Amino acid sequence: MSRTGPRRSESIRVAVLNAADDLLVEQGFAATTIEGIAARAGVAKQTIYRWWKSKVEILLDALTDDALEGLAWAEPAGTPAEDLTSHLHRVADFFQEPAGQVLQALLGHAQLDQGTATALRAGFLLRQRERDLAGLGAIVERHTGKSPDEDHLNRLADLLLGPVYYRVLVFGEPADKNLAEATAHLALNLPT
Repeated sequence: MSRTGPRRSESIRVAVLNAADDLLVEQGFAATTIEGIAARAGVAKQTIYRWWKSKVEILLDALTDDALEGLAWAEPAGTPAEDLTSHLHRVADFFQEPAGQVLQALLGHAQLDQGTATALRAGFLLRQRERDLAGLGAIVERHTGKSPDEDHLNRLADLLLGPVYYRVLVFGEPADKNLAEATAHLALNLPT
């Protein structure tokens, strides 16, 4: 995100992102405010407004940073099915962490606010989808010996990640570890 004005201090940036994460987990999306974030981070509101327009922008930055590690695809360590199952477990675990709670809050708010929906889809969700397709494509190629076509890969990503999101977002329950294993095995045995 490009801003004019003084260069952002990385320590202040991290303090603001951590404060936003903490407040959202402690008191929920609606009660999290710029004023509260500023107070928790130990910075002035003007400092926050210099670099972010809203708490949604702050939470999107925090989510993006956290997901780079939390939702990363690991290097191959086992069979394709084992590696895919491991990644689905990582996604399920992510939803139980503060960063996953931020994602849940933003997805919920996006249902009510078109600006949040657009920012979330065009930013974080698009970039994460690209990482998911690349990671899944590598696993499918290892499994089948050939590169999957884009349409097939998109369908597999939906099939694999949909159940995790469904359990968490619709039922408010953690994704079952057995579900991840069954889904991974099913997806890798589907015809193209």
